[in-house]
Amino acid sequence: MTERITPDKLFQGFVADPEEEVLCVVLDGASVPNLLERLHADRSLEVECLFRGALEPDMRQVAPYLVRLEPASEFAEWVVGTGWGRHWGIFLSSRQGFRALRNHLRQLTFIYRRDGTPLYFRYYDPRVLRVFLPTCGQAQLKQMFGPVDAFMAESEAGDAAHIYRLSGETLSAAERKLL
Repeated sequence: MTERITPDKLFQGFVADPEEEVLCVVLDGASVPNLLERLHADRSLEVECLFRGALEPDMRQVAPYLVRLEPASEFAEWVVGTGWGRHWGIFLSSRQGFRALRNHLRQLTFIYRRDGTPLYFRYYDPRVLRVFLPTCGQAQLKQMFGPVDAFMAESEAGDAAHIYRLSGETLSAAERKLL
């Protein structure tokens, strides 16, 4: 029998103080089948699209969504149990709250070429985050983390979690085996 990754196992030690920190996931609508339907089906979820303004239906389907997670919830079980290892998104924790996270993460969705042309920055894809964060200088790390206490991304094989924290001005990266 194949061992399953559960929210309990995944989030163990990730959130230092559940009373002070929020646990969230950024889900990529382009990677998660029927994400909008799932988000709309559970009215208890706190959800915000990370793209601003009114979106065309096709953009709404592929947009990234910030969702506050309760580790013991059916939704967390679905995200971890079904999505882990399929690059659905990244997890993060913060002591500054959901709105502060939303505002900060929205600022990261675009990068600009030298000529000023905006490009989507898919930092919420774990394959991007794992490669990008270790290459950042101090200013980029400060910009990426903002109110984020920790980022978590699945490993390429899905058998481990990569956890990133900012320790002063230095990136602290740890890999925690799950399987």
